[in-house]
Amino acid sequence: MTVARHLTILGSTGSVGISTLDVVARHSDRFYVAALTANYSIDKMLEQCLRFKPQYAVMLDKTSAEKLKNKICAAGINTEVLSGVESLEKVASLPEVDIVMAAIVGAAGIRPTFAAAQAGKYVLLANKETLVMAGHIFMDVVKKNNATLLPIDSEHNAIFQSLPRNFTGDYSTSGVRRVLLTASGGPFRQTSIAKLNDVTPKQACAHPNWVMGQKISVDSATMMNKGLEIIEAHWLFNAAPKQIQVVIHPQSVIHSMVEYVDGSVLAQLGNPDMRTPIAHALAYPERIECGVTPLDIFKIARLDFEMPNFTKFPCLGLAYTALETGGSAPAILNAANEVAVESFLKSKIPFTAIPSMIKQVMQVIEQKEIFTLDDVLEADSLARKAAYELLDTLSQKES
Repeated sequence: MTVARHLTILGSTGSVGISTLDVVARHSDRFYVAALTANYSIDKMLEQCLRFKPQYAVMLDKTSAEKLKNKICAAGINTEVLSGVESLEKVASLPEVDIVMAAIVGAAGIRPTFAAAQAGKYVLLANKETLVMAGHIFMDVVKKNNATLLPIDSEHNAIFQSLPRNFTGDYSTSGVRRVLLTASGGPFRQTSIAKLNDVTPKQACAHPNWVMGQKISVDSATMMNKGLEIIEAHWLFNAAPKQIQVVIHPQSVIHSMVEYVDGSVLAQLGNPDMRTPIAHALAYPERIECGVTPLDIFKIARLDFEMPNFTKFPCLGLAYTALETGGSAPAILNAANEVAVESFLKSKIPFTAIPSMIKQVMQVIEQKEIFTLDDVLEADSLARKAAYELLDTLSQKES
C-alpha cells in the first residue's frame, strides 16, 4: 500500500501552484495536500480548500486571511486559516510534510523556502529569487540539513534530467563540458529595437508558448527571466558563467541541453507544459502521468536555434555581470528588476526603461559580501529604495 506524501504548496493560486494541484489531483493516493498558501487571491484559495481540504491555508495578507477564514467557516471546512510570513515558514517546516513546492513569486518566497530547507524537506524550487539573491547561503542550508533540492523551472529541470544521475558538480570527472540554457526569445524576438520603446504591458505579457503570470511574462519579454536562470544554473549545477550558454529556441520544445566532452549533447524535449517538470520532481525518481499531451515530433517538423542578441536584450548582459560580480549584486539586480517591471506594468515607464533602470540601480548601490539572509534582505531593501527614488526622479522630469 502506497503511503501518501504530505505536501505544502507555497503560492498555490499562481500558475505553478495550480499546475501542481492538477498533477496532485490525478494521484490522490500518492499525495496529500497539507497546506496551501497565497497572498490576496481569496476566491481561488477558497476553491482550492473546498477541493483539497488542507489542514492549513495561509494568506500572506492579514485582511485577506480574515475574509478567507469567514468563508471557510461558512463552508464548514476543517481548515485552519493563518496569515503572515511566520505562518508561511510554519507550514513549510511542518514535521508531517515531506515535500514543499516553493512557488511564491518574488523576494517574498525566500524566507519560507529557507524554512523548508532548514527542516530537511524535499524542496521543489520554482522561486527563482531564493537562488538569485541568496545562492551560496541557500545551498549551504540545503547541504547542512540534508534537504533535497529539485528544480521546477522547465529549463533547469531539463538540465537536471540530462546530467549524469550521480553528478556532483565536478565537471573535470563527470565528462560534462557546459549546459545549454534554451530560451524562446519571448514575444519580441523578431521585433526591431526601434519599436520596443512603444510596446504595451498587454503585448509584453502575450508569450508565444507559455501561459504565465504577468511578472514572469514581462521578464521573458526582456529576457531577464533567462538572466535570472543563468544565476540559478550557476548554483544548481556548479557552473561557471562561461559554462552556461543561452540558446534561443523559439519552438520551446527542447527545454535545455547538456554538452559532454565527447561531443554528445543530451536534451530533454516535451510540449511547453509546466506539469511535466512538476510531475518529474514530485515523483522523482519515478515517472507519473500528469495530463500533458505527448509531443508530436512530426507536427513540430523543425527545430530552430539562434544566438542571443545582447544589444536588443541588455538584461542578459546585466545578469552575467551580476553573477560575475557576486556578493550582493544579484540581489540588487533582482530587486531593481521587480520595481522596474512593476512600474512598466502600471505604465509608469516604457519597456526599454526596464534594463536602464536596473543598470542605474546596480551602479548606485555598493556591492557587498553576503554572509547571512539578513545581508541579502538589506541589499534587496536598499536596491528597491534606490529604484523607487529613480522612478520618482523620472516622473518629475516628465511632469
